[in-house]
Amino acid sequence: MNDEATEQIQMGLCRHYGRDFVSCPPGSKLGLARQTLGKMPINGLRHRPTGSTNGWFIWAGDYSAEKDFFAPFHASHLPQRLPQVVRFLGLPPGSRFLLAGDHVDVWFDESLLDV
Repeated sequence: MNDEATEQIQMGLCRHYGRDFVSCPPGSKLGLARQTLGKMPINGLRHRPTGSTNGWFIWAGDYSAEKDFFAPFHASHLPQRLPQVVRFLGLPPGSRFLLAGDHVDVWFDESLLDV
């Protein structure tokens, strides 16, 4: 999937949920809890982008407040590691998603904007 096709899918998902599209550049970094890959459910939340980060934090299974729970990860590598979440990466800051099998939930969490 090329970058233009990916953005079109992301824009369509944003329209579906009535949200603005905010790009997630492939070269930007996100926080990924790699040790949780392969577990369910998959969770994502987006703070405001800063510097070279896009604001996304993604984990699966149980969340941990441990300092090293998330590691930096380039968005361009996500299609190989977690292809099912790529469609959500255009959601704006304040967005959250949860994937559990066929169940998909997307919502706005204003508290994410105050971090």
